[in-house]
Amino acid sequence: MSKTLRRRVGAAVALTASAALLLAGCAGGGADPASSEGGGSGEGSDQRIRLAMLQPPQTALSPFSDDATKLSRWSTAESLVRLNEDLEIEPLLATEWEQTDDLTWVFTIREGVTFHDGAALDAAAVENSLDQAAAADPVPRVLRGVTLDAAATGDLEVTITTDVPDPLLVNRLASAQLSIFSDAAYGDDGTVSPIGTGTGPFELTELSGTTTATLDRYEEYWGETAQAAGIDVSFVPDGAARAAALRSGEADVAETIPVSQASLLDETMAFEVQQSRTTYLALNTESGPFADPAVRAAAYAAIDPQVIVDTIYEGRADVAEGLIGPAIPWAADLRGDVEPTTEPADVEGVEIVLAAYTDRAELPEIAVRLEEQLEAAGFVVTQDVREYINMEDELLSGGFDSAIMSRNVLLDTGDPLSFEAADFTCEGGFNIARLCDPSVDQLVADGQPLPVGDDRQQATMDIEAAIMQLGAAVPIAHDRVVQGEAGTWTDVARDPLERRLITEFTRPAE
Repeated sequence: MSKTLRRRVGAAVALTASAALLLAGCAGGGADPASSEGGGSGEGSDQRIRLAMLQPPQTALSPFSDDATKLSRWSTAESLVRLNEDLEIEPLLATEWEQTDDLTWVFTIREGVTFHDGAALDAAAVENSLDQAAAADPVPRVLRGVTLDAAATGDLEVTITTDVPDPLLVNRLASAQLSIFSDAAYGDDGTVSPIGTGTGPFELTELSGTTTATLDRYEEYWGETAQAAGIDVSFVPDGAARAAALRSGEADVAETIPVSQASLLDETMAFEVQQSRTTYLALNTESGPFADPAVRAAAYAAIDPQVIVDTIYEGRADVAEGLIGPAIPWAADLRGDVEPTTEPADVEGVEIVLAAYTDRAELPEIAVRLEEQLEAAGFVVTQDVREYINMEDELLSGGFDSAIMSRNVLLDTGDPLSFEAADFTCEGGFNIARLCDPSVDQLVADGQPLPVGDDRQQATMDIEAAIMQLGAAVPIAHDRVVQGEAGTWTDVARDPLERRLITEFTRPAE
C-alpha cells in the first residue's frame, strides 16, 4: 500500500521514547496550608530543589494562559480557593464564602497576607485581579461561558456577580488562571508579570526566556514557611534528557518521565499514578474525509487501543472505553452506548493527514501505530508531527483531518462536563474535532446549569455518549504519569489536577 510520511519536527529536540503522562493522586501531603494561620512558623532548610519541567512557558508565564499551572505547581501564585485530590473546595486566600442569590457570591478574604512586593492583600487587590482576568483578551479559558464582576464591599470582603447562574463559580475561582496578584503585576498594555507579585510560599524572582526560572523562599508567607530555600527550574522538553538529569543527580524532581526511560530508573525514583488525562484521536467533522460519519466510523473500527497501551505505554495506561476515565470514579457506572451509530464506509485509498505534537513524548509514537492500523483498513496516511506551539493555530482552525490529543478532563474546573463543552460544542474554545451538532450543544446547555452532584454526573455521561455516537473522537488511553523523584526531597505533591508539585511542605529527605 502506498503511503506518504511527512514529519516536520519543530526547533526543539524531537522527543523520543514512548508514553508517560500526567500524574494523579496527591501524595506526600504534610499539613494543609489553608489550615495554618499566620506566617513564619517552622525552620526552613538552606537547600534548593532542582526541578526539570516538561513544557517551556508559552506566554512568559502569563496567568491568563496555560502557563498558569506552572505558577501553582511552584507554589508562587494562589487563588481564592483550591480543589483537593477529592475534588472538594478548600479555603486558600478566601476563608469563607456564601451564595446570596442565583448570581451573587460573597467571599471573606484572609487577613494578614502580603504579596511578594510587600503590598497587603485586601478586597481591592482581589477585585483588581479578577477584573483584569475578566477583561483580558483572549479571556482566560476558565472564564469562557460566564462573565463575572468583582466588587470590594468591605476591606476584606469581595462580592462576585455573574451574568448567568453559574454552579461552577467557586470551582472556577480555584483555577490558577484566576490567581491573585498585587496591582504591580498588571501592565497598561495588558501584560501580567508574576515576578515578585504573588502570595505563595515561594517568590518568583527570575524567568530566563524558555530555559530557566528561579524562585526563593518567601519568609513572610501567611502559612507555614517553606522548607526549601528555593526552586531552580529548568525547562527540558526532551523526556530522555529529563530522566538522564534525574539519574545523574542533576535534578531532584522531573516531570513526566517517558515509559521507556522509567524502566531505566531505580524503582524508588519512579512514581506512577492514575491520571484524569485522556488521549484520543480527534476527527475533523467539519471538512475533509472525516466530515462523512461513515468514514469516521471506519477509523473507529480500525483502531485497536489495546495494542497501543501494550506497546507504547508498556501497560502504564488504561484502555479508554470513553472520553471520561477511571480517575473520575462515577464514570464507568453511568457510561452509555459509545459506539458510532453509522456503519463504516469502504475507505480504500482515502487520504488523510494525521497530526501529533512532540511536546508529549508518547504522541509521535502513537502516531506511528495509528498509521499502521489505519492503513491496514485502507486509509493512506500522511503524518504531520511538530511542537505544539507551531501547530496550535492549525489545530484550532481545522487544518488537519485528524489529531492525537492529550487532555486532562478536569484541568480548568474539576468538572468533566466543562471539558466536553470546550472540546465538542459549536462555540467550544478547544474544539479540535470541529464538532457542531445541535443535539450535543443542547445536552451541554441543559447540563451546564446543574449543580455539582448526581444529575450533573449523569448529564456528563449522556454528553459523552452523544459525542461518541457521532464518531467525533476515538478514545485511546486513560493516562498515568511517571513522576521522577531522586529521593533527595520528600512530600513532593502528586496531583491529579496537575496544579501542585513543589509545596511549602516539600522538605529534604532525612
